[in-house]
Amino acid sequence: MALTDTALRKLKNSETGQKADEGGLFLDVMPGGAKVWRMRYRLAGKQEKITLGDYPTYSLAEARSWRDDCKALVGRGLSPMCLKRGDPIPDDAQPATKELAHLFIREWCLKAREKVKAKEEARKAGDTVEAFGAVWYAEVVEPANTNPRNIKRVLEKDVYPAIGAKQLAEVTVTDILAITDKVKARGADQMALQTRNVLKRFFAYAIARQKTQFNPAAAIEGRFIAQARSRDVALTPDEIGKLLRAIYQSSMKRAHKLALHLLILCMVRKSELIEAKWSELDLENGEWAIPGERMKKDKPHLVPLSRQAVAMFEELKGLASGSEWVFPSRWDLDQPIAKSTLNVAVRALAVEVRDFVIHDFRRTASTHLHEAGFNSDWIEKALAHEAKGIRGIYNRAQYLDQRRDMLQWWADFVDSQIEEGRKVVIGRFGKAFLAA
Repeated sequence: MALTDTALRKLKNSETGQKADEGGLFLDVMPGGAKVWRMRYRLAGKQEKITLGDYPTYSLAEARSWRDDCKALVGRGLSPMCLKRGDPIPDDAQPATKELAHLFIREWCLKAREKVKAKEEARKAGDTVEAFGAVWYAEVVEPANTNPRNIKRVLEKDVYPAIGAKQLAEVTVTDILAITDKVKARGADQMALQTRNVLKRFFAYAIARQKTQFNPAAAIEGRFIAQARSRDVALTPDEIGKLLRAIYQSSMKRAHKLALHLLILCMVRKSELIEAKWSELDLENGEWAIPGERMKKDKPHLVPLSRQAVAMFEELKGLASGSEWVFPSRWDLDQPIAKSTLNVAVRALAVEVRDFVIHDFRRTASTHLHEAGFNSDWIEKALAHEAKGIRGIYNRAQYLDQRRDMLQWWADFVDSQIEEGRKVVIGRFGKAFLAA
């Protein structure tokens, strides 16, 4: 029974074997799923077999046209198989036969090679790191990650410029190390480790899709790139400015921008800020009294507020929609924002700053205050670190006045890092504290 286009379209890879058409033409469905047009014919009492190419590169109509040309050659005593192989046309062949043979070679043998070459070039183009990266990102990264932008930034910033044009199978361990070394040279050891981890998952998927057989990123142990250890980042003044400008230029909610700025200024922990209630704040006197049950050491903590911080809290009051929480959830005003909200906001930032986490804000403040010569006891109290021994016993005054002056200096210092022409619109609080 002759093949049809409909039957060919519905043909499954699992239906292996030969699917006969007419006149010796058949489609050979290989175990790996490839579908190849072939033809059997007899010449001088011997059976021969010739291959055209795969389906659907060659349609059913093209395969039948090729079959008819093969049969015409056989009828004149010429072997299509020998012509395809490159054997010379017999000298004693009739002129019409020679013309038919040349036409067959030109139309089917030479063009077939061109098709194979074009197909291979197209396959190679799809097997470059950048081309396959687009497939991996769309099929795996976006559906499975809550914040896929981080992975996209790794690919576009560090991977594609280095190896984007390379074939997947040609990427070496040396290529991966060159990428991670370049990231480490920026002072971002942990980002280098993250980049290696992204590439490890990327090549694992490429292997699963049979695009390559080797995972060069997996061949590098993470400990040879960076140690997955506790954070020790303190942002430089320049990085503080870059970070805050990126925060205020981003599309995140205004309340979240102010929250991140307050975390830098007030030196409190993230949970202490996002779970703050308006009842704890005395904006008239510039003080924030955090109850002991919300503190790590179960002891109440009094935070003297800078003029900038007071202005930010005043703005947040208008954004809170009457909620008792300073940072109410958008879904439920009776609950504060989720603990992960600010982390997600930070990870989404497009900023040229070393890999950091929110907790680094406290270390950053401590580092710069110590460098500026402020008393360690004041700094430790601002961080709610309880001093032990005699220093702790005689620390009853809590250095409130000293801490107020220190945190005002710190707020001014931080603000001066954004000052680069005041190109960043940071909002009403800027005018409020400048007028104070």
